[in-house]
Amino acid sequence: MNHSIEELLIATIAEFLYGLKHIAVGVLSPIPGSAALLAKVRSEEVKKVSIIGSTQEPYRLDGGVDLFDCAGQGRVDAFFLSGGQIDGQANVNLTGIGAYPKQETRWSGAFGSAYLYFLVPRVILFREEHSRRVFVPKVDFISAPGVSAPNIYRPGGPYALVTPLCQFLFDRNKKQFFLKSIHQGHTLEEVHDNTGFDFEVPETIPITAAPTKKTLKLIREKVAPVIADPYPDFAKKCWPNH
Repeated sequence: MNHSIEELLIATIAEFLYGLKHIAVGVLSPIPGSAALLAKVRSEEVKKVSIIGSTQEPYRLDGGVDLFDCAGQGRVDAFFLSGGQIDGQANVNLTGIGAYPKQETRWSGAFGSAYLYFLVPRVILFREEHSRRVFVPKVDFISAPGVSAPNIYRPGGPYALVTPLCQFLFDRNKKQFFLKSIHQGHTLEEVHDNTGFDFEVPETIPITAAPTKKTLKLIREKVAPVIADPYPDFAKKCWPNH
């Protein structure tokens, strides 16, 4: 059964979420949100998915305050972060390009990302653009640090990075990404050419597993109607016939 790149990414991210109890999703996150919903449909261990922007009672969050309270109490197992820049130590820049405070370009800001990065045990980084503009040797500004000194209390942090080309895992001891798999149709050379930071590569590089027929059926019939609540345009684009 044919699948879209969005469905591949949804299925790929969902693999990191099985067995977790509470998955929270922030704003502007239709693909991570869909992955969280898929994990809940497929795993009885996933008890709760919270999506900022959803009006459906099982998934609704009362904004950032509700999310921050849950994270502070240790009641969020996974969250998602993105960034205008991400470097090899999983530092995230959500502030802007250039030397702070006189930056050439300013973005919307961090909105508590550093707080969540420190507290949520499994933070998955996600970007739909895989380029050297995004994945830089060193971010211009650290909005949320990927690593901390040994004496810093930090139960949370980066776990993986998923892009349209591949997926990485993050080794917190080595403070470095290592390549987990490359998506079908892409190559290691392409990943290197579009990544500004160094990463470890296994001797044999797996190809990311394509979503099965069963998984695609669940995405299209169970996930799509729910994610259409906060993201109607995304759902209409990806699943116009569902």
